[in-house]
Amino acid sequence: MAGVPAIHGIIAYPITPFGRDGGVDTATLTMLLEKLIGAGVHAIAPLGSTGEAAYLTEDEFDSVVDTTVNTVGRRVPVIVGASDLTTANTVRRARYAQHAGADAVMILPVSYWKLSIREIAQHYATVAAALDIPIMAYNNPATSGIDMSPELLAQMFTEIDNVTMVKESTGDLDRMLRIKELTGNALPFYNGSNPLILDALTAGASGWCTAAPNLRPQPCLDLYAATQAGDYDAAKAIYEDLSPLLRFIVAGGLPTTVKAGLNLLGTHVGDPRPPLLPLDEAGLDEMRSLLID
Repeated sequence: MAGVPAIHGIIAYPITPFGRDGGVDTATLTMLLEKLIGAGVHAIAPLGSTGEAAYLTEDEFDSVVDTTVNTVGRRVPVIVGASDLTTANTVRRARYAQHAGADAVMILPVSYWKLSIREIAQHYATVAAALDIPIMAYNNPATSGIDMSPELLAQMFTEIDNVTMVKESTGDLDRMLRIKELTGNALPFYNGSNPLILDALTAGASGWCTAAPNLRPQPCLDLYAATQAGDYDAAKAIYEDLSPLLRFIVAGGLPTTVKAGLNLLGTHVGDPRPPLLPLDEAGLDEMRSLLID
């Protein structure tokens, strides 16, 4: 894994835009990626929950990978969300991302049946054995139904060479601190809980995985810069300004709310794919007040 760029800072999750025919709109995706990179984000992470990876065909998944890697062109790291219900297709997606030129993959364990610790560890070990690039282990029980303890994450970091990062989205700062303690601060953790971001960065998170830069990139970048400079008062003021939007997009579902925001700002990205639904009128009014009014 020599030569893999350091991953830090604002890790932006692009949405997957759909055209009027319902398919992936790669031209609009390219434009959105250029805007994110132009704004100054530090990494791009397509095909997570924000990117509706669970609702894409494999051809569509591959198209988003290719478009993202080719557009980014090594200007910042690309971390592809490669999770799937089966280990076999997680391996397929992760291998495709590696061959396309991704710098890392992000893996969320998902299963119809609740997985045991042994099954989770084997899932990651099997994916890792098929790859030469790093894996960001992603813990988000709210979406996956599976909660990985700090102890399990530290164990996989020790036993599986490619597991080199953790994205923790439970909103529990104690978990992040426990990860640091168990690994002697060797395992980088990334915050995936928007409401926790100020505390997480202050506590030493290596970065913030967020969809917010699709709508308001500059405050996200300013918040990260302020925490890195040790200016807590400035960071807190930025967070207080940004927090109503952060709370709203999380509560309303990231694909639904971020797509609604982009549509309101004049970039047609389509609606989320069913069973997800677009924002209702009350939600659109609130989003409009947060972004425009």
